[in-house]
Amino acid sequence: MSFEPKIVAFCCHYCAYSAADLAGSMRLQYSPNIRVVEMTCSGNIDHRVLLNAFEQGADGVYVAGCLEGDCHFLKGNFRAKKRVQAVKKLLDEIGFGSERLEFYNLSAAMGPRFAEIANEMTERIRQLGPSPLNRHAGDCSGKEGAEK
Repeated sequence: MSFEPKIVAFCCHYCAYSAADLAGSMRLQYSPNIRVVEMTCSGNIDHRVLLNAFEQGADGVYVAGCLEGDCHFLKGNFRAKKRVQAVKKLLDEIGFGSERLEFYNLSAAMGPRFAEIANEMTERIRQLGPSPLNRHAGDCSGKEGAEK
């Protein structure tokens, strides 16, 4: 059985989420592995939210905000990008791997690019394999079952 990654995409309402909606309206095919979480602004993303996504079983995570200079909240996408970079650094320091986390800029008109990113992230995470936090989740030695 091949590995199918779980990927969480935190998308700003005005641009990236609208791009995802456009991709759907255009009936573009993209990986069903993506779980989109709509946010008011990508600038609201917090270090803890990103790390918690991995703790809750995500194999990959990305944040998608407005194009640089076009944030509806002025600098939210810059804050988000900076936070993602800080968490990527932390993930490398602890040996988890920063390549499981990414930041993208999208406009509402970029439905095809949203689909492309979804497919790129899915393929990247497939190549990396399950998250180090999930590698043994499917293992069952039988001991738990015998005790119940």
